Amino acid sequence: MKNKISRYLAVAAASLAVTFGAAYAAEGGMPMGDHGGWHHGGFEKQLNQLHAQLKLTPDQEKQWQDALNTMKQNRQAARANHEQMHAQFKSMEQQPILDLNALHDAHVKAEQQDQQLREQTAQAWLAFYNGLNGQQKTIVSTALKQHFAKMEQFRDKMHQRWEQHEKGAASDAAPAQ
Repeated sequence: MKNKISRYLAVAAASLAVTFGAAYAAEGGMPMGDHGGWHHGGFEKQLNQLHAQLKLTPDQEKQWQDALNTMKQNRQAARANHEQMHAQFKSMEQQPILDLNALHDAHVKAEQQDQQLREQTAQAWLAFYNGLNGQQKTIVSTALKQHFAKMEQFRDKMHQRWEQHEKGAASDAAPAQ
């Protein structure tokens, strides 16, 4: 039971960080499609609306800015990791025989670094969230629930498209009679 509760808390914490972090990634120029509407310039607008609704105290504002700055810095670091991996792969690609062990090791290292960055971002947003009062947490919770609902709609839409694609591929593959 305790493990299950810890898992739910971890998922909730990650959701907060991922929602803000992934949305910021989209704002930073990495299009994420229409998963919940937090993409391109829309994220900044929604984040600003949430910020205004929260009516933060000076201490809360400092935590907000700290979390936002952590998220921005970690996003830049994650991009740098990705670019380094890409450059390393391009370099390895020139070899007649790929060193898959080295490629795997580099990938694992980059994943570990990215995980640390995500955790730092999550901890910064959790510190902010934990400093909110009940009314403010309700505002954030409502925004997250709306975002999750839109993500679910997006997932359902993609699932339907995949099913249609599969049906089309199956009928194309069927022998003509």
